[in-house]
Amino acid sequence: MRGRVGDALRRTRELLRSIDRDVEMAATAMRAKARPDSTDGRSDRLKEIIRSRSFSEGESKLASGQTSNFYFDMKMTLSQPEGLFLIAELMLDQIYGENCDYVGGLEMGAVPVLNAVALRSYERGKPIPLFWIRKKAKEHGTMKLLEGEQIEALRGKTAIMVDDVTTTGGSVLKAIEEARCYGVIIDTALTVVDRLEGAVENLAQHGVTLKSLLTAEDFRTVK
Repeated sequence: MRGRVGDALRRTRELLRSIDRDVEMAATAMRAKARPDSTDGRSDRLKEIIRSRSFSEGESKLASGQTSNFYFDMKMTLSQPEGLFLIAELMLDQIYGENCDYVGGLEMGAVPVLNAVALRSYERGKPIPLFWIRKKAKEHGTMKLLEGEQIEALRGKTAIMVDDVTTTGGSVLKAIEEARCYGVIIDTALTVVDRLEGAVENLAQHGVTLKSLLTAEDFRTVK
């Protein structure tokens, strides 16, 4: 009698273990379907989203004051969960290969990117905090330009500055110069799209290497 009971218990435990394995396999498959390809397909998928939501051709005026025959409205991509996820993933792949204590950037375009990168870094088990630079100081409260971290905590720390789209590099350079005033060490910037209109060269003059996930050449049909 005891032998039969023992055999039944063993069979039950084996069945439960088998069910657990099946459930985990099913959950893994569902997660894989819910997220973009973690390797080769991510950049191509981000390019598709930007092309369909953010890229247009035709004369337009840029933040730098220049005119151009193409334009990136990156907020239309940054408003989409999948777009933000892909940007954060691809940026972290590059950031984790650098010496980086913080990520930073200039409001407004960099803020959604910063939030996505910081959140995803926590999910990946290597959290990176953020700060951002205001274009104009608040007229109340602390009335400071740098937000998100105590100044004392930033001194001597390294940061990678991020941006959504870069033309001449003026916006990200403004954030870099302000952060450097507080003792932050910055020698790398990372943008989603580089328009290839002088940002690399301009930032290099200030000791900063600009890297990008994509460039204008990935999208332009009119040269």
